[in-house]
Amino acid sequence: MPRPKYVARMNSFDQWQHQWLGMDAQASDLTFLQIACRGVIVFVAALIMVRAADKRFLSQKTAFDAVLAFMLASMLARAINGNSAFWATIGGSFVLAAVHRLVATASRRWHRFGNLVKGHANLVIKDGVVLTNTLLKHDLSEHDLAEDLRLNGNVDSPAQVKLAFFERNGQISVVKREK
Repeated sequence: MPRPKYVARMNSFDQWQHQWLGMDAQASDLTFLQIACRGVIVFVAALIMVRAADKRFLSQKTAFDAVLAFMLASMLARAINGNSAFWATIGGSFVLAAVHRLVATASRRWHRFGNLVKGHANLVIKDGVVLTNTLLKHDLSEHDLAEDLRLNGNVDSPAQVKLAFFERNGQISVVKREK
């Protein structure tokens, strides 16, 4: 049998949720204050999720990381604007962040699984020669490659490159030729 103080606390928490978070209200009936309170709670929860999931997904190192960012943004927005159940959406977001962390750990531990989830680097230039099949495979034009070489490798032409890779994060990494 519940203790009276416990029941009183639960009742006051329920009243707080209804007043400040608009728990039973339709999305269109939420007030500015309720949306603001929801936003603050979601902000704090998101900070905890980022710490729990690993900050790497914010840098969107791979498509795997970008997918988590998009999904969390969508889910948490629904919690703020009242289109989904508030606490269930936050809980589901924590689960998603935990799954991301679990898959990232498995990817680090088992290389083949990592390649499956995150992809792998592909050689695009070898000894100054552009490997056009790799460019085609990744839908890169020679202009895209030239831009990445200038931005990431500080080189003007493929002839100056010993090796260049199209990395898992979509960037080109460059190893310059020795002079």
